[in-house]
Parts: sequence; C-alpha cells; structure tokens
Amino acid sequence: MTQPYPANASEEQLLTGCLAQERAAQFQLYQRYKAAMFACALRILHDRDLAHDALQEAFVKVFRQLATFRQEATLGAWIRTIVVRQALQLLRQESQMEVYDPLRHAEPLVAWHDSLTGEALDKAIGELPAGYRTVFCLIEVEGYTHREVAELLGISEGTSKSQLYRAKQQLQVKLYHLYP
Repeated sequence: MTQPYPANASEEQLLTGCLAQERAAQFQLYQRYKAAMFACALRILHDRDLAHDALQEAFVKVFRQLATFRQEATLGAWIRTIVVRQALQLLRQESQMEVYDPLRHAEPLVAWHDSLTGEALDKAIGELPAGYRTVFCLIEVEGYTHREVAELLGISEGTSKSQLYRAKQQLQVKLYHLYP
C-alpha cells in the first residue's frame, strides 16, 4: 500500500511518484493544480461543464505525457499549456475570428472606473463572443503573445490583434453602461 503524499511534497517528489504511476502522487499533483487550471479553462470556455471536460482531458494528457516534461519551464506552466490547448480544442468548432484591418482597428483606450470589481469584470469578459473572449483571456490574462495565440488558434497574428481590439472595445462599452 502506498503512503499518501503530503500537501507540501516537492514537485520533484510528485514527478517521481507520478512517473512511477503512484496514484497518491497523481492525486496530489491534481489537487495542487486543479483550481488554477480550471479557472484558466473557464476563462476561455465560459462554460463550467466544458471547463470540467477540458480539465479532465488535460490531466489525462498530463499523466500520459509526463515523461516528456523537460523541466525547461515550471511544471505549472507546462500543465497550463496543456489545459489551454485542450480548452481551445473544445472551443474551435464555435469560434469565428474576424480578419484584422489596421485602418479600422486603432488600439482602444480602456478606462476603468474606480469602483469596478473583479466580479463585474469577469462577468463582462464572460459576455464577450467566444473568439473575442478567448483571445482577450490568452493575451491579457494568461500572458501569451499575439504570435503564440495565432499558433494556438491557427489564425494570423492580425486576426489575433483584431479579436483583442474588438474585445477591448466591447468591454469598454459594457463597463461604461455598468459604471457611467
């Protein structure tokens, strides 16, 4: 019988245990990252059921591909990449991306009201169309570049810029109506 892994086990201990197919290590690794990874998937998908599906499938991939983890980034960053790709795979059929036109899309100035809450901002982001929301979350929340987003979504960098521009534009309008 395997001993349970303590919550403060090091990543190296968890990796060793997971590679040895120890269920307690796998459970502890999942417990350590599930909340942050679910939040990441939910920001992209804006659907709790789909986010749960993405999380589950992503962790199956994590455990299958753990031997390929080269430790060039943190384990959390590596898992996040898998979660993002899985969420995007679920979203791909629904997303429609607009082509970027630099003449029509100057970078919008987003002015935030002093009493804006995180909850209100999350709600406004969640109301964006899927393509806008996805690009906005990947760039502004997750920290990806337009080039990385373009590669992940199979779109041009210009389309990524257009989606971000439109997302910011719509957020500005939504937040203006909430906080005139």
